[in-house]
Amino acid sequence: MNNLLSIGTIFFLMVPVTWGQDIVTDIDGNVYQTVQIGNQIWMAENLKVTHYNNGDEITTGYSNSEWTNLSIGAYAVYDDDLSNANIYGNLYNWYAVDDSRNIAPEGWHVPSDEDWMELEIHLGMSQQEANDISFRGTDEGSQLADNADLWNDGDLEYNPVFGTTGLAAIPGGARIGGDADYIDMGNWGDYWSSTTYLWGAWVRNIAYYNSAV
Repeated sequence: MNNLLSIGTIFFLMVPVTWGQDIVTDIDGNVYQTVQIGNQIWMAENLKVTHYNNGDEITTGYSNSEWTNLSIGAYAVYDDDLSNANIYGNLYNWYAVDDSRNIAPEGWHVPSDEDWMELEIHLGMSQQEANDISFRGTDEGSQLADNADLWNDGDLEYNPVFGTTGLAAIPGGARIGGDADYIDMGNWGDYWSSTTYLWGAWVRNIAYYNSAV
């Protein structure tokens, strides 16, 4: 039985809790729907919490150059437009994900790379594909995505299994700092794992032009 939290990369996120629980509430009082897929329970909405689980604030309000050079946890809202947080959640950097004060609601955790693989294999991906990099599988991305009106037109939403799991991954884009700032809302949804590798961490990307993950 897994209590996981799924979340977006430099971007935003999702999560899991206690069996039989249809909703989860974060420390700010935000309420999220949950969904059971196989033996896991995932949060079915992107995270928008602004405090760690101990009550400490997650820092925000950084310029592009500051965001690029941060070495502490932080979040941003796409285009600095607070209305985007209501739809897409917040964009979190790795330091917020990796902080011991926990960005996840109580009883939840950021999913590991292995947690993600368990989900993907349950949806039809082979173990060999799950161990690969780049786009993997066939239609697992379409199964995990939802809200077609938010996605740009492409293979993801045109697949007949689009939106069938209830996980409701959406294209919240990213903030990469520097000159690029906020990018790719409508194109991509990017989700952290808690598993590091060499100089970075494994993430999951769902893109409008590909039905895989």
